[in-house]
Amino acid sequence: MRMSNQSARRRTAKCLCRRSAVSMVTRGAIVLVLGWAFHGLLAFGAETFLESPQASALSDQTADLFGNQQIVQSFDGPDLPANMRQNDTRARLVARQGAQGLLVHFGVTDWPNVFFTPPQGTVWDWSAHAGLAFDLHNPGSESISVSVRVDNEGADGLNHCNTGSTVVGPGESTTLWLHFRTPDSGKLWGMRGLPERGPLGDGSPIDTKRIVAYQVFLPRPDRPYTLLLANIRLFGFGGDLDQTVPMPFVDRFGQYKHGHWPGKLLNERELIDRRNHETQQQDRFVPPPDQDDYGGWNQGPQRKSTGFFRTEKIDGIWWLVTPQGHLFLSIGMDCVGTWERTFIEGRDDWFEWLPDDEGPFRHFLGYARNAHSMADPIDGRGRTFSFYGANLIRKYGETWATDWRNVTYRRLQAWGFNTIGNWSQSDVIQHSPMPFVVSANITGVAPLEGGTGYWAPMMDVFAPEFSDAVGRSVAFLKRYAEDPRLLGVFVDNELAWHGLARGVLNSPESQPARQAFIADLQSKYATLAALNEAWATEARQWSELRIPARPHAAATADIEAFEEAFARRYFETVRAALRATVPNHLYLGARFAGDPGTAVLRACADVADVVSFNIYARRVPSQTWIDAGWNRPFIIGEFHFGALDRGMFHTGLVPTRNQDERAAAYQEYIRSVARCPLTVGAHWFQYIDEPITGRFFDGENYNIGFVDVTDTPYPELVKAARQINRQIYPLRAAIERVESR
Repeated sequence: MRMSNQSARRRTAKCLCRRSAVSMVTRGAIVLVLGWAFHGLLAFGAETFLESPQASALSDQTADLFGNQQIVQSFDGPDLPANMRQNDTRARLVARQGAQGLLVHFGVTDWPNVFFTPPQGTVWDWSAHAGLAFDLHNPGSESISVSVRVDNEGADGLNHCNTGSTVVGPGESTTLWLHFRTPDSGKLWGMRGLPERGPLGDGSPIDTKRIVAYQVFLPRPDRPYTLLLANIRLFGFGGDLDQTVPMPFVDRFGQYKHGHWPGKLLNERELIDRRNHETQQQDRFVPPPDQDDYGGWNQGPQRKSTGFFRTEKIDGIWWLVTPQGHLFLSIGMDCVGTWERTFIEGRDDWFEWLPDDEGPFRHFLGYARNAHSMADPIDGRGRTFSFYGANLIRKYGETWATDWRNVTYRRLQAWGFNTIGNWSQSDVIQHSPMPFVVSANITGVAPLEGGTGYWAPMMDVFAPEFSDAVGRSVAFLKRYAEDPRLLGVFVDNELAWHGLARGVLNSPESQPARQAFIADLQSKYATLAALNEAWATEARQWSELRIPARPHAAATADIEAFEEAFARRYFETVRAALRATVPNHLYLGARFAGDPGTAVLRACADVADVVSFNIYARRVPSQTWIDAGWNRPFIIGEFHFGALDRGMFHTGLVPTRNQDERAAAYQEYIRSVARCPLTVGAHWFQYIDEPITGRFFDGENYNIGFVDVTDTPYPELVKAARQINRQIYPLRAAIERVESR
């Protein structure tokens, strides 16, 4: 989720949702689509939410935000809906306890879906509404990622469509609310969630007067699940945002001016009072007696001390081991820093206050170029400002930098964190009393010209410059070579692994990776005719060869073999460079955005010391990993939960209804990490809420911080973290005792 120093990375053109909140745990499903009222879902034993998880989170002006509801599709008739098409699905009408619905089995393919269209020759006019919603219940034992997409003519998964996604945990119920992204939304540009509307659907703006289809789909399932879906409906009121969001809407502290919530900062005196109160609390903190100098479990078994962090598998359970030889689970905080900036260019009327260029807040004024997305009105560049930084000056005075850093260390330790996570500020790492991780990003390598990706296409690891570029990119790590606090090194983040072979063959003949793939195929098949027969393709010459839309077994085997070779070349080259630079430290992998596929995962597990994932879900997919037989420790590089009851406009990738549920979700996730024999840690993304007007790089404005823009911790989340983070070693020891029986 965090951007790298590369210009961009992550989204395949085939991807139908921005980053399905956690494709890692998507399996496939049976979906029960019920009739028009909530009671239909209740008849099938599912608990539903009559109130939106977002409805109470915005200002009083949002009383009608989730009203104006209109059912889109009913299943009350005797036959399947004539306007529904099944793509890799099987459907039948079912009835139970007076409610009739649609039982749909989703096949194991990339995008199985039920697809709905208006009568032939017509379009739907949904302009009177703000979005599309449906209710979900998951009665199964695994989390399910489910999505909805709304199309204009020409929709391709990225353009002319809006997509919304959510993850439904085992036994959980929720509602997926897709707020339409329209040309009107662009008046408040640069924000993924809007005031008085909330999170917007991913994709390009759509014309809600000309809707040609919508679909409910699962992203890349690989085994069946059961899901209840009900009440497909329109909600809210369409219309001009200028009439619902008075200007300015951001106060001098960077908060939503027109909202009211517990803990909203009203004046600078409150900042000082909060600082003094927190100082008194921190002075009473006593470090846990059961932890060593690095946060390791000194009440556990003593292991070999090497002076650096390492991994060890004990009775089937993976652990990290501290330099002092004690067992360790890494509970980390990402992005510990003060740099969160938002564009102020072209937005002067949005803010009730902005600083003078030469005033005391000048340190937090800046200029950004090459924004990744959502800044087209200013061509991706312009003036920026950090309201969080300004509040630090107000709170701590001239010594704000040192005072903030020391307060932050004490906070993290008191909250039970033991690791400074990825992308943290250099001075935070330099002075850290805690273990930390660092990351490197490989630059200077030609991309796959036929590839795609959300951040950027995958680099070509067969390019002649690849090996030297890797060495240059990790050379700066030498400064940490003898630092025992360094837990390990991540290299790259959320690379575009999906559709790798397809991107290679879509590239021009001069692409080195394509040449390598073709050479492998020519060696195996000798003639193009033999390959065409095996692949069921009709290429007339090797330059025409492409991955078939639905590869048969032979093609699939060749694709997986090449992708594993590609990945192995990548990971082995990186490992060699790290061994030459920081030979005593762990290689923590490449931070997969979900499941990269078995071939890529196998290559990483064979080469890296630890495999890393960014998993946005209610819990880690422990049983899935155990069943797959992976014999390598895993670490979670990113996870978070958000809500809209504290003046924010977007929940982030895993929504919750309020701060209490957000806190409970944190505990559930950490508990799942501690109880999974493969996971050796999890790092929360991120320390500070993103700016409500969007971070300059891509418009993210998520409620994902442990502290808000005024440097005030969220009490519910902090309390939950204190409780569960202190339990990680007893929880881990409990599964070890069970395993050893």
